[in-house]
Amino acid sequence: MSYYRLAMSDSATVIVLVMHGEPPRDFPREAVGQYFALHEQVASAPPDRAQALRERLASVEARMRAWPRSAANDPFYAGSVALARALEQATGLPVRLAFNEFCAPSVPEALDQAAASARRVVLVSPMMTPGGTHAESDIPRAVDAARRRHPDVEFVYAWPYDLDEVAAFLARHLRRYAGRA
Repeated sequence: MSYYRLAMSDSATVIVLVMHGEPPRDFPREAVGQYFALHEQVASAPPDRAQALRERLASVEARMRAWPRSAANDPFYAGSVALARALEQATGLPVRLAFNEFCAPSVPEALDQAAASARRVVLVSPMMTPGGTHAESDIPRAVDAARRRHPDVEFVYAWPYDLDEVAAFLARHLRRYAGRA
């Protein structure tokens, strides 16, 4: 596989790789169930109950995000770390990880960390298709909030992807497996 290194005209650029995240395998199952139940309850709760439910959900989520991760208990996290390292090698730029759910750091936390050492923060995610809540709503909201918190830092969200380029990438990849894709 050949990579190209991005031209670096600004040494103060940091990439934030935004991944989805998932609960660790050894996180207590009843707490995972509670998380998803609370998530549903918050979505349909009357206003007088919603705040208390959000606080309970935030508590469970904070515990889950802080849970120690390893390749054994969270292979997705380990794969995300490996992808971040590969992206750092390919670009020559520092890469920080962020997670939409379940893992730390959250997208806002990672943006704040990146902004502490960068003049430009470029977000990228492997979520390549339109239609997803994280890619289309959650990440842009986090970027807008980071811009307000850090007005001297440029935030660039490298999304959406050109679907023809995604298809070409997938076709090249498939050639290894399908022979003539």
